[in-house]
Formats: sequence, structure tokens, C-alpha cells
Amino acid sequence: MDTDAQLSERDRSPDPDQGPEQRSRSARFLTPLARLRYRPVTLLALCLAFLLLLSTFVAQPFLIPSSSMENTLRIGDRVLVNKLAYRFGGEPRRGDVVVFDGRGSFVQSEPEENPVTGLLRGAGAALGLARPAETDYVKRVIGIGGDRVTCCDKRGRIEVNGEPVTEGYLYPGDAPSSVEFDIVVPEGKLWVMGDHRSKSRDSRDHLGEPGGGVVPVGKVIGRADWISWPVSRWTTIDRPRSFDAVPAPAGHHG
Repeated sequence: MDTDAQLSERDRSPDPDQGPEQRSRSARFLTPLARLRYRPVTLLALCLAFLLLLSTFVAQPFLIPSSSMENTLRIGDRVLVNKLAYRFGGEPRRGDVVVFDGRGSFVQSEPEENPVTGLLRGAGAALGLARPAETDYVKRVIGIGGDRVTCCDKRGRIEVNGEPVTEGYLYPGDAPSSVEFDIVVPEGKLWVMGDHRSKSRDSRDHLGEPGGGVVPVGKVIGRADWISWPVSRWTTIDRPRSFDAVPAPAGHHG
């Protein structure tokens, strides 16, 4: 009887010893991800770093700050700017809505900003949480390199390479332009205008300035492809067919 009692005692499974050897064995089986569960600050930092990388190289949220693109884009809309759209040989086309850096074309002098404030604002803008830099603009491409863009024909329409363009995206009641102009867009440049023509400062307003109002293709940040916020405005931003009949510029083929 005493022997059975001893065996019974020997078979019991006591709580595992938490000595150094046992702890080291358990630690070896903890994956890096499991350890991160106990470090929320590290996880948050990794998520922010991933979002910033995504915003820098792939798609950036962009907060619409003005009414210059109504009704296509409204104040407070967040659009996703596709930074890969022109990265691999593609170039902006007539009708594309693009975000670009206006320094040297729309902006002649760099706005002054506190470095710390600028850093915080830049990070917020990259995540779509703050207004973009004052030097960033969103407009629609009307003319590309070689195009002759004029205003206006007898019916008040803008012409591109002699072809009148019916712009169905214009803000209701707006004329295509209240300013007459006739320009041949230099190669590698873009003529851009807002959809709310009476509220938009665009290429027309910078004709007499250095750069002549045209935007270098190299200054284009990306193409606005989606309205991502608010939810009620979820939609793609498609290229209109308004320019389908426009011929190639003189001396160009295709």
C-alpha cells in the first residue's frame, strides 16, 4: 500500500517549474509578432512607417482644400493619388485630374513655414489628415506638349488643336473661360485648369509669369484616381471622353 501511494504521488503533474531553464525554453518559442503584442507603441510606429512608405511611393491620400475642382471634387474630399500612374513610361493625358507641385509655375517664391510645423503638417498631409502644402495643386489636364489650346469658339467652347471640346464636367453654370487665350503648350509641359472655372486660379492666371502658366510633367506628383472619403462619395475619377476627337498636335503622330 505504501508503494502504491508513492507511485501515485510520483505520477502527479505539478505546475511546471518556472526556473531559468523553463523560461528560456518558452522564450525560444515566442515569435517576434507575439512579442510585439506587448509593445503597442512599436506596433503603432511600424504601422505609421508602413503608411508613410505607401504614401511616398504608391498612393497618397490628398485632402481637397478648395472649391476649384467642384463638382468633381469638393472641399474636404480625400482622393487617392496614384503615384505609379506615370512612373513607368506613362505620361499625363488630356482629361486626367493630377496633383502637382506648383513651385516654378504657379508659385514663384517658397512660402515660409516653421520647420517643426512643416514636418508635422507634411506627415499629416501624407496620411490625408491635414491640408496639403500650399505649393501643391489639383487640376485637370487640358493640353499636353505640342497642343494649341485656345479660348474660345463661337459657342464659347475651348478648342484643342482646332477641335472644340464639350466639357461636361464643368461646374453647372460656369463658362469654359472668361479669359481669352491662345497658347501652344511646350513639350514636356501641361496646360491645366480647374473644373469650377470661375473659382479656379489655374494656367490662365499665370500666363504673364515665369513659366508661362504651364506645369512641367516632372512636377506631377500623381493622378487622382479615387475619392476615398467621405463614404457617401466613394467613386473612381475616370478620364472623360471629352477629348476623344482631339487630333494629335501638328508634327506629332498617334
